[in-house]
Amino acid sequence: MRYVIPILVLLALLALFISGLQHDPRELPSPLIGKAAPAFSLPPLNGDIAQRITPDDLKGKPLLVNFFASWCAGCQDEHAYLLQLAQGAQVPIVGIDYKDALDDGRNWLQRRGNPYAQVLVDLDGKTGIDWGVYGVPETFVLDAQGRIIFKHIGPMTPQAWEQDVLPKLQAAS
Repeated sequence: MRYVIPILVLLALLALFISGLQHDPRELPSPLIGKAAPAFSLPPLNGDIAQRITPDDLKGKPLLVNFFASWCAGCQDEHAYLLQLAQGAQVPIVGIDYKDALDDGRNWLQRRGNPYAQVLVDLDGKTGIDWGVYGVPETFVLDAQGRIIFKHIGPMTPQAWEQDVLPKLQAAS
């Protein structure tokens, strides 16, 4: 009898572990879905550092907000596809350069091309924390009222665009 309780606890922990392995970490639900984008006031990457952009400046039409960094391998993987999306002009993309040195972000976009309608700078990462960013790249879909309607974790791919993002954008239009 004294071994029954420890064995039951071990089996319960094993069951939790096995069920956790079956979940895709990119499918973490965001508590921000359906809510207004978190408040921020960020400077543009290129331009007057005293000028500040807020969520109110992003309202008016659906858009993507992509957190990226020059040091991020996944960001390098998705960059060509973001350029393709920007050229197709299906939706404006706002980039937020996350925890990156200003010159590093500028140089990276100059070398690789800039898919963003606007690029903002989150030097200390506080805005990313407020948005629930676990790591870059992460992309948020905002409706015209500035509400978050979807969060994609990891590099944007054609499959993720077609299956997840585009249907959300079409529903928001």
